[in-house]
Amino acid sequence: MLAESNRTVTVWETQLPLPLVGRGKVRDIYAVGEDNLLIVTSDRLSAFDVVLPNPIPYKGKVLTQISLFWFDYFSDLTRHHLITADLDQMKLDSRLLEKHKNELQGRSMLVKRAKPLPVECVVRGYVAGSGWKDYQKTGAVCGHALPEGLKQCEKLAEPIFTPATKETSGHDINIDFEEAVKRVGDKTARKIRDLSIEIYKKGSEYARKRGILIADTKFEFGLLGNELILIDEVLTPDSSRFWPKDQYEAGRDQPSLDKQIVRNYLLEIQWDQQPPGPPLPVEIIEKTSRAYREVCRRLVDKEIQ
Repeated sequence: MLAESNRTVTVWETQLPLPLVGRGKVRDIYAVGEDNLLIVTSDRLSAFDVVLPNPIPYKGKVLTQISLFWFDYFSDLTRHHLITADLDQMKLDSRLLEKHKNELQGRSMLVKRAKPLPVECVVRGYVAGSGWKDYQKTGAVCGHALPEGLKQCEKLAEPIFTPATKETSGHDINIDFEEAVKRVGDKTARKIRDLSIEIYKKGSEYARKRGILIADTKFEFGLLGNELILIDEVLTPDSSRFWPKDQYEAGRDQPSLDKQIVRNYLLEIQWDQQPPGPPLPVEIIEKTSRAYREVCRRLVDKEIQ
């Protein structure tokens, strides 16, 4: 439990009586038969690849509801791993549902069991974050030479694909397209590059109409047999950099509607980015939770209560 604004909020930190396939920084993944997985999104938050001691209220539900929206929205571009988010359609053990239904509701997805590609598909539409640091040093971002004189957080003429490794521990490592080809093959690398940029463009156009700029994001793809499908989460405040459109101004840091709120706090206190992570002040927890729920309200028209 976590107190927020004088209310008590339930956070997900339960282990289900199902085979545990993996417990990531944010998600718990269980086997449901041989071909399906149950993904339960917790309220845990990681920053600089370290899980912090304080959960963010409602975060798991926000990430789930936003991803559900985008899986449907992009269904004309790519197939995905989602089967259902309706607990009654998952055919889980009745005793499990009876005990955990209220906790699972809104933060769970039954998905097809795909083989994840060993590459993070990062798309950048603005020069920000580590991309801005690279540009200042080299005039390029992950091997993409950019025009001189760009300002911090300036919009790029066209989005760029900057893949990264997918590490099981520690920091993901930026790689160039040629390295991505070595890891997944030329045909697959080209397909995930083109599809990632296409999804980013379509999502950014929609979000912009809802008052949100998507500065950058990362996607994950997997193989279901020989078919490439979209997996994990899509355009959430955990996987993306969201800025309020009405406050955007190139040449400075932007107000955040994502976990950059937490990153900025950790940079301010000069944490060494080594575990264990420091506890977060209540005001940072509440600010982050409000930002996540605001993104959900704007994008999905859904109030997370």
